[in-house]
Amino acid sequence: MTDYDLTNNEKKVLLALNELETAELKDIVEISSLNGDASMQAAFLLEEKGLAKVDEETTELYGLSGEGKEYAEAGLPERQIIDSLEGETPLEDLRNSFSPQLVGIATGWLLKKKWAKIEDGVLVPADSAPKGQDEEVLSDLYENSLENNTFDPVFELPAELASEKVISDLLKRKLLDKEEYTTRRILITAAGKSYASKGIEITEEIAQITPELLKSGDWENKYYRPYKVQKPVKPIYGAKAHPYQRLIDQMRQIFLEMGFTEIKGDIIQSSFWNFDALFQPQDHPAREMQDTFHLDSRSETPEKYVDKIRAVHENGGETGSCGWGGRWSSEIAEKDVLRTHTTSVTVKYLADNPVGPVKAFCIDRAYRRETIDPTHTPEFEQLEGVVMDKDMSFADLLGCLKEFYNRMGFEEVRFRPGYFPYTEPSVEPEVWIDGLGWVELGGAGVFRKEVTTPLGITEPVLAWGLGVSRVAMLKLGLKDLRELYQSDIDWLRKSEIGKGI
Repeated sequence: MTDYDLTNNEKKVLLALNELETAELKDIVEISSLNGDASMQAAFLLEEKGLAKVDEETTELYGLSGEGKEYAEAGLPERQIIDSLEGETPLEDLRNSFSPQLVGIATGWLLKKKWAKIEDGVLVPADSAPKGQDEEVLSDLYENSLENNTFDPVFELPAELASEKVISDLLKRKLLDKEEYTTRRILITAAGKSYASKGIEITEEIAQITPELLKSGDWENKYYRPYKVQKPVKPIYGAKAHPYQRLIDQMRQIFLEMGFTEIKGDIIQSSFWNFDALFQPQDHPAREMQDTFHLDSRSETPEKYVDKIRAVHENGGETGSCGWGGRWSSEIAEKDVLRTHTTSVTVKYLADNPVGPVKAFCIDRAYRRETIDPTHTPEFEQLEGVVMDKDMSFADLLGCLKEFYNRMGFEEVRFRPGYFPYTEPSVEPEVWIDGLGWVELGGAGVFRKEVTTPLGITEPVLAWGLGVSRVAMLKLGLKDLRELYQSDIDWLRKSEIGKGI
């Protein structure tokens, strides 16, 4: 190693360490005349070269939150409740004496700590309620905070005072505030002392060659800051569309290339278009297949179709069907909902364009009262499509869908029988995914006459609805649907444009 292997900053820090042997950052700053950032950066570079060693120690500091201070003074909710009991007490009486929120918090902890049990709405206290470590922690921090006139996180919690579980529970209850404080000590190694003992010369350091240096010829006798040419450059991420949006655009482009027209519709739909026009009965479990967001508003039902829809529901109308029976209510049909599928958009479009040929699709958002989990969200994108023309057949539907999925990159496609209230026959398309097997990606079928006849449509209508987000999970290799909607900037930056889409 030569003198030119170190920058001037590294030399200054090494000289300081040679004098101190081991030091904190503030000591090096004082001797080297460098600021803290420059000193620390030089210390890390010296460590890479084996001339110094940086030891880090992280200390966890705690303080009481506002709620923690309140409970340190008045007692934890469970302690307040248990101390107030004079025997078995109905929970309703406790809610009258304490706030319902405090009773709710206390009840769970009373049961967890086995200080009490609940029988038929009555709280039955145990024989004893010993003071726990959580209360000890609050009390200790409270006393220390009063003595030091601060409730900020400045106190360490000794291991004998509380277990990690107790501290974790207090943090989850938001009764403690926590900060981590990292201290660093820099030590000179044997190699560093040996190098420093040979003498270190600090000379003028040139970081950039200027025209003046070249013209004067002085550049030949200057010392230049060393650079690691092998060091990887900082990655630069160019601007690009969101991966999910790219997938949606790809689907849109495929259908446009196949000769389809894109259509749009309102998010708020009347039950008439969302359910009734699709021959979903008003009082039958079939309508409960989709959990619905119901709104307070109402929309007028189109007079042109009301009588025909009523007839097809009650007795089949002119379709030859026997309908659902019972009495069809226009009041129920007027109730507005957040559309549960984009089929409400396509069926309305067909009603406005009852004579073929029609080839239309819609990629848009639908809404259902789903419990959020890795495969379900209350909002999701759906790809809806219809083809209407004379002599259209079920085979044409399968061919159209197979062509779409092939263009999306799924080589193996199959169909299995399915059930949907408004199509017959019905199928569920499946694609083969290595490692997963056959995966269902939507539903499709031929609209029943109970749907088309009341709208004045006489030609066959092929229809399908495909789950866009499910396709996105497969194409992007995601395990959790929620990742599509989270602002993970690192994932967005590193997502490859060519991967899957």
